Amino acid sequence: MSTNTSRERVLARIRRALSDVPRHERPGDHPVPRDYLLTHGERTPQESVTLLAENLTDYRATVHRTDAARLPALLAELLDRRGHRRAVVPHGLPQGWLAQTSVELVPDSPSLTPRELDAVDCVVTGCALAIAETGTLVLDAGPGQGRRCITLVPDHHLCVVRTADQIVDSVPQALRRLDPSRPLTWISGPSATSDIELERVEGVHGPRDLEVILVDGDPQALTPPA
Repeated sequence: MSTNTSRERVLARIRRALSDVPRHERPGDHPVPRDYLLTHGERTPQESVTLLAENLTDYRATVHRTDAARLPALLAELLDRRGHRRAVVPHGLPQGWLAQTSVELVPDSPSLTPRELDAVDCVVTGCALAIAETGTLVLDAGPGQGRRCITLVPDHHLCVVRTADQIVDSVPQALRRLDPSRPLTWISGPSATSDIELERVEGVHGPRDLEVILVDGDPQALTPPA
């Protein structure tokens, strides 16, 4: 069957399905009821943090817990532990986060090519929010998150999540807080696929390693030492 024929068949089915819809009708004229449960059960904020950590771990991400004051030391330790020499950092990442590391910090720039991004050891970002029930991080290219490519090309992604205000329980709750016009990247564990002979292979569509740091307190307030 030719591509043209397939396309015409699909369009014909759509036309038939819409044949009884008045021409003046618009999608917003008939709101869709969204009276389903927003979350699966009730949790305290601390229980949501615990569930997020469990689901991230289940997806083979590595999870760390710390407070804002100890965040710079932990990031320095994690970078040093892997022997990293260079890390790409997005615009707006608080300078205090990486104040204790000796790795070369490569500022994100549209001029960075995929080959140049592939040559750095890792990327350090924040996030827009995290979803406890699905173990998902969402980035929207806001300050401290950068362009989508910097979290897809380097082989190691370190992502910082504020436990006080960035964790929601469910996808419906997340959608209420996210701006659909922004470039949203949804991350559930390291990149992986089992397309070939059901063998899990990591690092296919993005980082091979994902480390998530759940931070109590306000790391945004951290400033580099004078």
